[in-house]
Amino acid sequence: SGINAEYWEGIAGKNGGSNGPLLCGKQTTFEGGMREPGIAWWPGTIKPGVVTPQLGTTMDIMVTAVGLAGLQLPSDRVYDGIDLFPVLSGKVESIERPVWYYRGNELFAVRVGQYKAHLWTWSHEHYNFCPGEYVKDVTTPDQVNRTTDHIVFNLDNDPGEKYTLVKGARYKAAMALINPYLQRHRETMVKGEPSLNYCDRMVMNWAPHGCEEINYCLQGPTESSI
Repeated sequence: SGINAEYWEGIAGKNGGSNGPLLCGKQTTFEGGMREPGIAWWPGTIKPGVVTPQLGTTMDIMVTAVGLAGLQLPSDRVYDGIDLFPVLSGKVESIERPVWYYRGNELFAVRVGQYKAHLWTWSHEHYNFCPGEYVKDVTTPDQVNRTTDHIVFNLDNDPGEKYTLVKGARYKAAMALINPYLQRHRETMVKGEPSLNYCDRMVMNWAPHGCEEINYCLQGPTESSI
């Protein structure tokens, strides 16, 4: 039996934390479901009390650690992470890089600098992962394909993803920054088989409703093999 909406809303209402101004929560690719603060501490190397706009992901940890160890990464593969030490040590202010927001095997959004473009929007049709929050055409309970008509936010000015950029000069500038990264990602990305994207509630009771519709979910194992 699956966990129903009343259970999730009760848990969130009684025991959930606050993500402040960020939109929605886990199970979404809005900032409230993805963004977390990063804290680095290294006395004598990392200057205390510094706040950086640098974007980082957990995929950067290995690349940064390998660099600190004075080693070289094997050259026979592509790495999604970057070495963050130049930023942490204060040698550079920031490194421009894309951050990809995936849900299962589908790219839902991409961020470069202060701009974030949504390729799909979905807040979930059964469980309320955006309690008390509604943004027209953004917090959509059904999966909405935006791959040819991206919704774009300036997260520096609007971290809560409340005000979409109108299709004017700022929108064009944002997409001019994002599109080269997006095009290269689409051309070079080699997708593996996801291990946590089964559309089988016997296996994953949180498997997203509608994942069958985007044709990227795997068949769950038979009951006898679990």
